Amino acid sequence: MKKSSRIIAFLLLVVLLFAGMAATYKSVIKNVNLGLDLQGGFEVLYQVDPLNKGDKIDKKALQSTAQTLENRVNVLGVSEPKIQVEEPNRIRVQLAGVTDQNEARKILSSQANLTIRDAEDKVKLSGSDIKQGSAKQEFKQETNQPTVTFKVKDKNKFKKVTEEISKKRDNVMVVWLDFKKGDSYKKEAQKKNPKFISAASVDQPINSDSVEISGGFKGQEGVKKAKQIAELLNAGSLPVDLKEIYSNSVGAQFGQDALDKTVFASFIGVALIYLFMLGFYRLPGLVAIIALTTYIYLTLVAFNFISGVLTLPGLAALVLGVGMAVDANIIMYERIKDELRIGRTIKQAFSKANKSSFLTIFDSNLTTVIAAAVLFFFGESSVKGFATMLLLGILMIFVTAVFLSRFLLSLLVSSNIFKNQFWLFGVKKNKRHDINEGVDVHDLKTSFEKWNFVKLAKPLIGVSILIVVVGLVILYIFKLNLGIDFSSGTRVDFQSKQAITQQKVEQVVKDSGLKADQIQINGKDNKVATVQFKDDLTRAQDNKLSDNIKSKFGDTPQINTVSPIIGQELAKNAMLALIYASIGIIIYVSLRFEWRMGLSSVLALLHDVFIIVAISVYLELK
Repeated sequence: MKKSSRIIAFLLLVVLLFAGMAATYKSVIKNVNLGLDLQGGFEVLYQVDPLNKGDKIDKKALQSTAQTLENRVNVLGVSEPKIQVEEPNRIRVQLAGVTDQNEARKILSSQANLTIRDAEDKVKLSGSDIKQGSAKQEFKQETNQPTVTFKVKDKNKFKKVTEEISKKRDNVMVVWLDFKKGDSYKKEAQKKNPKFISAASVDQPINSDSVEISGGFKGQEGVKKAKQIAELLNAGSLPVDLKEIYSNSVGAQFGQDALDKTVFASFIGVALIYLFMLGFYRLPGLVAIIALTTYIYLTLVAFNFISGVLTLPGLAALVLGVGMAVDANIIMYERIKDELRIGRTIKQAFSKANKSSFLTIFDSNLTTVIAAAVLFFFGESSVKGFATMLLLGILMIFVTAVFLSRFLLSLLVSSNIFKNQFWLFGVKKNKRHDINEGVDVHDLKTSFEKWNFVKLAKPLIGVSILIVVVGLVILYIFKLNLGIDFSSGTRVDFQSKQAITQQKVEQVVKDSGLKADQIQINGKDNKVATVQFKDDLTRAQDNKLSDNIKSKFGDTPQINTVSPIIGQELAKNAMLALIYASIGIIIYVSLRFEWRMGLSSVLALLHDVFIIVAISVYLELK
């Protein structure tokens, strides 16, 4: 290939890359599935318990329950819900973009067990007597009132039931949805809004397989309620009891604000990296920018391909991946600079650096793969999202930062146009040795030459021990300030267009029948508030507090509730993840190098982690 041809090939490849990305990036971004923390919605982790004593929750029961929940989600019209069975007896439901979260949670956890009873609350017909999929929302011809109709499996059984009720003094056929122990027709009949759906008088036997429920539906709300009941009946009743042990709800505006701020911060971070690479590494830095841009694009394409859901931790992993991709480039570019400084030509320096840097990049990324795999195995949903994006990012690092970057740079180097332009590689001519001097890379002086770290080993170890002791004292005095993820409880975040005061928040909490353990007002102009409760709030308490906050401050809050059992599991899994990741790294480094290196590197990492934890405790960070 001619020298000019290599430059043309470089330019053509870059133009094709950017043209392809420019033509498709909008569709790639559009197809990204945003998590509930970026577009609003909610996540619930249910513990599945048997409805009747003696029943067992096996895999079949979990799958059946998950299918029923999926049918109910279809009633809500939510696109791309995520329903996942988790061993031994849990189901996680994630609904991003749902508009009415309170209604959605009610529909999901409702038993939807329809029963027809007499005035003494004795069961005459149950959901098992209804033909599957026969329920409809219709309108009564005479009055145009909304009704729910369905068909029974046994026409004669229904006739017998209506005949029996018609002969009673109190000849009422009462239709209930999710009748609870202690419920009573006679008590509910005295109320303005009774729990039962309808109560119709039966004067004679009904010789039909069609049942009509009417009278309990009025106006547009009545139409909505009737339609919902019909759809719930068709979706099927839940054969189990669902208990919420973790929930996280995010208002649409809160999610949009989080997305805007995170994208802006990510853009600033990536832009600074680009400026650094261009200013410090010149020509290779330009190649790195091309490779990094391709890295971001391909990572999002791959993430869409596996139908990943992008969350805030996932975005953080994407930006972290950019930093790791830069690191892969820097390792090689520093090797090139070192080879140039000892007197090699640009071609020779590139060839040597290309060979010597690959294993270093491979080793550093493989240890990250070990950590990411452990996080994926032990982490909950948002941590799994972070780990997934990180693993994809590492794969794309080898595609772009290693292979693409090297190929593009090889085209420029082999063209010989930049043959003696050492400054384009960040090396000054007066800093270069003559190759005949026989100077080796290890002989090159650095700015750290004056520091003899081996000689200073004992004093530095003493300083480290002192810092650890101080850290232990800080931990003993101040204790760990655990967030609700580990300590359990409920955290409520919301914002307002007007300044929020402590008194206003306290009043809203009081009006909801609750008492907050901590209230923080922060954000620009005090327009953001955080309320914490040591106890995990019930769904009813969540709904009431959410409605009151929305009414007072005009914002749907983000509510995160963690039960004690989930808090304990998260803490346990975090410790196990740390232990297994450390062991995995030690084993790999021992195989590649020697066990002393693996052990010392992990101990150094744990030492740094401890210092960060101690500083966080001192600053009262969660």
